Amino acid sequence: MFRRNKLLSPEKRLQRFGKYELITPQLVKSKEPTRLVPLSIKRPEYVDGPTINLKHTHINTPDEIKGMEQAGRLAKQILSKAIQFCEPGKTTLELDEFVHDEIIASHAYPSPLLYNRFPRSCCTSINNVVCHGIPDDRPLRDGDIMNIDITVYLNGFHGDTSAMVQIGQVDDKGKLLCEHTKEAMDRAIEICKPGVQLKEIGQLIQKIADRHGYSVNPSFCGHGIGRYFHQPPYIIHSDNHFPGILQEGMTFTIEPIFCQGRPEFIKWPDDWTAVTSDGGRAAQYEHTILLLSDGPKILTL
Repeated sequence: MFRRNKLLSPEKRLQRFGKYELITPQLVKSKEPTRLVPLSIKRPEYVDGPTINLKHTHINTPDEIKGMEQAGRLAKQILSKAIQFCEPGKTTLELDEFVHDEIIASHAYPSPLLYNRFPRSCCTSINNVVCHGIPDDRPLRDGDIMNIDITVYLNGFHGDTSAMVQIGQVDDKGKLLCEHTKEAMDRAIEICKPGVQLKEIGQLIQKIADRHGYSVNPSFCGHGIGRYFHQPPYIIHSDNHFPGILQEGMTFTIEPIFCQGRPEFIKWPDDWTAVTSDGGRAAQYEHTILLLSDGPKILTL
């Protein structure tokens, strides 16, 4: 969803969206080299070859479920440590180094690294960055809200999770944006069970966003996950009528993005960082889910 920039003035942003620093390309100056991973650690297929794109939904075997549980557990552990690392003055490059080292020490591979040429080991999306922010040398500032997105590749399986971090004293509008986005993810997970239509997830999330006065970014969706980073089913988080149903044995992510203003975004020249076109803040939460016969099991809790 690429639209002409309709960036609001600082006065209008303060009035509508609250107090925060707008993230712009001028604030990002880092050109550090890609971090290294020991050759002894198993790598996903896209590091040394083409990305494999499944054309069908995969139902996991019992052994694959065990692998997904281990990857999900590690992703959660790394995310928890990353959140504790954050404080005003530290840079997201320092956070990326910390995350990278923690994942390597766990004998896993940081899935974002070199995925379609992504240059870092995690995503850090601050304030008006919608998603896929590349860690850089801008220090975290009091009042920032930031999504940290962690994916690990452990013993042939990916575990994927993300959460918002509030740096220092965040204004009430920023706090509510984070709170309501998490509410939408939690509520959407609760309705997951075999036979539920995929569109019901997005329809519920849209209702929650509408009730609180937010828009939902429809361009970045949840996805199946397992031996491959992204695979069917793809789960739209806004109102939609796409076909498909949930099946027992699926593993997938739910990761809604709420925007204070319009959902349109602009992509920076780095070909990854997506920012809101009007400058409003965005928030996102994510879990990896295993669908059992009686409902969802969160693998990254």
